[in-house]
Amino acid sequence: QVQLVESGGGLVQPGGSLRLSCAASGLTFSNYAMGWFRQAPGKEREFVAAITRTGSSTRYVDSVKGRFTISRDNAKNTVYLQMNSLKPEDTAVYYCGANRNTMTTTMNVYDYWGQGTQVTVSS
Repeated sequence: QVQLVESGGGLVQPGGSLRLSCAASGLTFSNYAMGWFRQAPGKEREFVAAITRTGSSTRYVDSVKGRFTISRDNAKNTVYLQMNSLKPEDTAVYYCGANRNTMTTTMNVYDYWGQGTQVTVSS
């Protein structure tokens, strides 16, 4: 019954912005650290951003630092990824993951995943 549902993806021009949302259900949201990963066709899934259970700490891959911001609203069971100054290399399917332990950049220790939302950055 656990579900993570991503939304907010789409087509945007270079330099533009998008805000992704991941709505969780079937779990106690505040007990899970959350993360965003992305995967382009033919590429491995890579870590993008993660946030602790309370939102007190965050972590980002170097390529998005200063451009992306992860946040969460535990009252709404939702984690967000605000993406600014988007570049063509940001094009990928973005996935939301939930981890019942600590904040982590390691993909294969996440307990639950959403289906993903497509982000395309192109002029």
